[in-house]
Amino acid sequence: MSKQGKWLSGAIVIASLPLAIAQAFAEEPKHVGEAEAKYQAGGSPLADVDLYKDTNPDAPKISKAEFDKARNIYFQRCAGCHGVLRKGATGKPLTPDITLARGTEYLKVFIKYGSPAGMPNWGTSGELTDDEVDLMARYIQQTAPTPPEFGMAEMKQTWKVIVPPAQRPTKKMNNYNIANVFSTTLRDSGEVALIDGDTKKIINIVKTGYAVHISRISASGRYLFVIGRDARVNMIDMWMEKPDNVAEIRIGLEARSVDTSKFKGYEDKLAIAGAYWPPQFVIMNGDTLEPLKIVSTRGLTVDTQEYHPEPRVASIVASHFKPEFVVNVKETGKTLMVDYSDITNLKMTEIGSARFLHDGGWDLSKRYFMVAANQSNKIAAIDAKEGKLAGMVEVGKIPHPGRGANFVHPKYGPVWATGHLGDETIALVGTDPKGHKQYAWKLVENLKSQGGGSLFIKTHPKSNHLYVDNPLHPEAKVSQSVAVYDLKNLQAGYKVLPIGEWAGLKDDGAKRVVQPEYNKDGNEVWFSVWSAKDKESAIVVVDDKTLQLKTVIKDPKLITPTGHFNVYNTQHDVY
Repeated sequence: MSKQGKWLSGAIVIASLPLAIAQAFAEEPKHVGEAEAKYQAGGSPLADVDLYKDTNPDAPKISKAEFDKARNIYFQRCAGCHGVLRKGATGKPLTPDITLARGTEYLKVFIKYGSPAGMPNWGTSGELTDDEVDLMARYIQQTAPTPPEFGMAEMKQTWKVIVPPAQRPTKKMNNYNIANVFSTTLRDSGEVALIDGDTKKIINIVKTGYAVHISRISASGRYLFVIGRDARVNMIDMWMEKPDNVAEIRIGLEARSVDTSKFKGYEDKLAIAGAYWPPQFVIMNGDTLEPLKIVSTRGLTVDTQEYHPEPRVASIVASHFKPEFVVNVKETGKTLMVDYSDITNLKMTEIGSARFLHDGGWDLSKRYFMVAANQSNKIAAIDAKEGKLAGMVEVGKIPHPGRGANFVHPKYGPVWATGHLGDETIALVGTDPKGHKQYAWKLVENLKSQGGGSLFIKTHPKSNHLYVDNPLHPEAKVSQSVAVYDLKNLQAGYKVLPIGEWAGLKDDGAKRVVQPEYNKDGNEVWFSVWSAKDKESAIVVVDDKTLQLKTVIKDPKLITPTGHFNVYNTQHDVY
C-alpha cells in the first residue's frame, strides 16, 4: 500500500470513531514517524527487571502474571518514547492521572489503531493481539512501577577484574595491526567480533553485554571499551595474544555511552559510562573499571525549568582541550563539562542547549562538539575550549548523525553533516567561525537523500565520498542500500550502492545496511548487513575509490552485526 493509502485508511478509521476520540486524534501533536517508532521501540533491558508492583485501587483489575507480561511489552515497545516512569519523553505522559480519566475502551482505540500524529498502530500492524491491546490499556492505568536504583554497592557486586594489571602483557603479544582492527557489535548474541581489517579474518568473539551500543578505544590505543544496552561495560586488552576481556562491571540497568580520559597527562587513567536507568554517570579507574564516583543527572529541563525524574545520559566524549568529559543529558537538554582532574572535589560546567540531546561528534578542529537534540530538530555546537554554547542550528526532522561527517566545502569551508530519521535531507552545518564566520553555526545547505530512517553518515579525510545509510526506512530497496555522494560534485546528487544485494545472502532476511565505517587508511568502507538472529548476516567491504565491491565477510558467528568501529579512527576521532 502507498503512503497515501495508509494515511487514507487511517483517516477512515478515525472518522468512524466516537467524536471525542476522533477529536483527540486530530489534536494530538505529531511527535514520531514510522522510522522513529522503530528506533524507539528497540527493546529495553528493563523488560526483564523485577519491578515493584503498586496496585492502584482505582485502576482496572490486573493479575500478577498479566502485570509482568504487560511490563515486558511496555519496556520492549513503549518506554523509548514514553519513559521508564511513563512521565513522558519524546511521547506523551501515560500516568494514571491521565489514563484513568480516558478509560480502557478509549485507550484500546489508540493502542490498536495508532494515530496520524505518530502513535504506532500496534494492533492493526499485527505487533499486538486484541488481548494484548486490552492488557496494555489496563496496564497503563496502573501506577507505573519504578525500577530499582543502582548505586555503588550494586556496582561493586558486578565488578570483576579478570586479569589484574600486574598480570597483563608488558608489550604487544600479537602480530595484529591493532590500528586497523574493527570492533563489530553482534547485537543479539551479546558479543563483539574483533575483525582484522587487513586480512578480513575474525580475531576473536568476545562476550559482552546485550546489544553493545558503542565501542571506544583508550588514548594509548591499547584498551577497547564497549557498553551494552544492559549497562555492562567490558574492557578488552588489545595487547594480549588473543585480545579478550580483562575487566567488566554493570553501571546500571540500561545504558548507551562510555569513553576514557584522553587529555595529556591523563591518558588511560579514567573511564566514564552513562546510564539510561538510573539516570546517572559513573567515573571508574581506567585500568580496572573500579567505580570511583557516581553522579546523578536528575534535575530541571533547560526550557520550562521543570523537574525531570529520568534524564538519560545519551552520549559522552572526552575533550581534547581540557581534562574534561562532555556528558550529554537527553531529557533536560544539558551538556555537562565534567572536570576529572580532581574527582573528589568534582567540578562541572552546565551548558544548556535544547531538550532531547542524543549523539554527535567533533568538528574538524575537535574544538566543537556537534550534538543532535533530536526531537527538537536542532544541532547544538558545544565549545570545549571556552566551555560554552557556541551556536544552535535548526536542521531537519529528528537528526541522527552517529558521529556525523566532516569535510571542507568549496564555498562554506569546513562543514559537519548529519542525516535524519524523520526526513530525506542531509544537513550541512558551517563549523569555522574564524575562516568562514558568515557561515558558522548555520544550516548552509540541504542535500536530498534516499529518504528518512537514516542512522549514520560518514566520510574520511582521505576520501572524496560521503556515505549515508537508511536502515530504518520502510522500503526494503532503501534500507538494503546506501547513498554515496561525490564531495567534489555534491550537486550531482547521490549514487546508490546495492550493499544488501552484494552481500549475497542465501535467505530472505531484512538485510538492513547500517553504519558505514572506513578502515585506517581511508580506502575501504565497511557496512553491516543486518538480518534477524536466525537469518544470515554479513559485512560488506567496498573500495572507496571505485565504489565497487571488494569483499564480503561471512561467518555463522556474525549474528546480527550492527555497529562497527575501526580502532584508529575511533581513537583519533576521525570522521
